[in-house]
Amino acid sequence: MKPSQPFSDLKAIYNAAIKRVDPYAMIQSRVTLDNNTLKIRLDNQEKSLALEKFKTIYVLGAGKATAPMAKAIEEILGPKLSGGLISVKKGHTDTLNNIEIIEAGHPVPDENSRSAAQQIIDIAAKADETTLFINLISGGGSALLACPGEYEGASITLSDKQKTTQALLACGAEINEINRVRKQLSGIKGGKLARHMYPATSINLILSDVVGDDLSAIASGPTAPDFTTFAQTIGIVKKYGLSSILPPRVAKIFESDRMQQTTNDTISDDLIFSKVDNILLGNNLSALNAARQQAGILGYNTLVLSSRITGEAREIALVFYGMAQDIALGNLPPQPPVCVLAGGETTVTLKGNGKGGRNQEMALSFLQALEAAPAGIENIFFLSGATDGNDGPTDAAGAFASQAVLEAGKKAALDINKYLGNNDSYTYFDQAGYLFRPGPTNTNVCDLQILIVT
Repeated sequence: MKPSQPFSDLKAIYNAAIKRVDPYAMIQSRVTLDNNTLKIRLDNQEKSLALEKFKTIYVLGAGKATAPMAKAIEEILGPKLSGGLISVKKGHTDTLNNIEIIEAGHPVPDENSRSAAQQIIDIAAKADETTLFINLISGGGSALLACPGEYEGASITLSDKQKTTQALLACGAEINEINRVRKQLSGIKGGKLARHMYPATSINLILSDVVGDDLSAIASGPTAPDFTTFAQTIGIVKKYGLSSILPPRVAKIFESDRMQQTTNDTISDDLIFSKVDNILLGNNLSALNAARQQAGILGYNTLVLSSRITGEAREIALVFYGMAQDIALGNLPPQPPVCVLAGGETTVTLKGNGKGGRNQEMALSFLQALEAAPAGIENIFFLSGATDGNDGPTDAAGAFASQAVLEAGKKAALDINKYLGNNDSYTYFDQAGYLFRPGPTNTNVCDLQILIVT
């Protein structure tokens, strides 16, 4: 019979983590308007900005979490806000009064992504010294703002960017590598939005979905100095054998003599960034700390491994299973009941044509290992879930793994090896009945892995 409490606890721990990084609540608790002074409270300091010197205040942004962020800013600034525009993933929206929302494609950009980027550039280009931009940036912004760039007169099309993104997602490249390539092909990423906004002032409120919280990598760093070199970008293309897969116009750019010979082409001008203030509001570690607290309340001895887990999803799954087995057999402290937590962003190298995401792939790989567990081990429960509520191009955040899931799969005559080999984890868990579907959370701070041993 399916044990109910561990599954309930997995959900409660995940929900506590999501609540801690709720974008609306974070801004409401950290940003205040005191008379005509905007104040932003950080962990160790407070930043203040006098608003009387600005004639216009606009909100711009992109990312899965920006709708609730924009709602909070609207409520704080009220009539002082002149307007604005944000680009969000389809379905990750909210009700706003003075800020326009464009719902765009993710993880592959679409025409709305291109339109949003151009409209934001147009707004930025009209700004002057009396303009203040409050930019809201979160994970997903790279796809949601697509401004195909030009290189030596060669125009990149939206189709080129779509095909390049698809190739990068399929090859197993890490998000930092994907964003390095994206920045070279963009007219808004890699600090270029900061260039468009100059000489206006900008405050950029950022929610991190990047391991290590590199501001130049979050949403491909539209307002952050960029030190990406052509050599690094070419190295990524060669590392994953993409030269023959990329669209001809993109491949031609990376093979051009100028790119081969140039060491750097960055947006890092001190004058431009003297008008820019990038502020990190929340990250994966914030979510993990909340998950740890909730697990303790539920009575678990809790261990947080890391907020920086990367690598192939199915290989990381085996690490979790190894820990689970040792804890279950009493070989390692702490003693059950135990909750092991981790976060980060793994990758999947596609070999099949199935449906799924990195969290579902990790859960299925964990389940495959659990299938060979010694007799008597029935007290291991695992959940891997995306904090934005959508794992890959699916309606699930992730999936569960346990003996009960194994039994459900066997009852439905599902072959784990077949589904894992075809990268078809979604179909397996959908038929077994153990997908995790919390719906869009309107936040995004990488992924969470929660392991319970009772």
